[in-house]
Amino acid sequence: MTFYRGQKVVVYQRSQDEDWEPYMEEYIGMHGIITDPDWSKNDPDALIEVSLDQAGTIRLPQDCLKLLEDS
Repeated sequence: MTFYRGQKVVVYQRSQDEDWEPYMEEYIGMHGIITDPDWSKNDPDALIEVSLDQAGTIRLPQDCLKLLEDS
């Protein structure tokens, strides 16, 4: 899946990516907006920057994110 800046997402599961850290568990269930999808890399395994509601901006693996229907 390709993510674009401004899309609304939810952190819906734990990632299988090696960059997933235990503290990221607290983000599961949070909603946010894609702020930097790393278009230049065009790498589906790259971390992308998400601004999470009430948690600030963080780089997350893509396999833990799901688009929200109203994006």
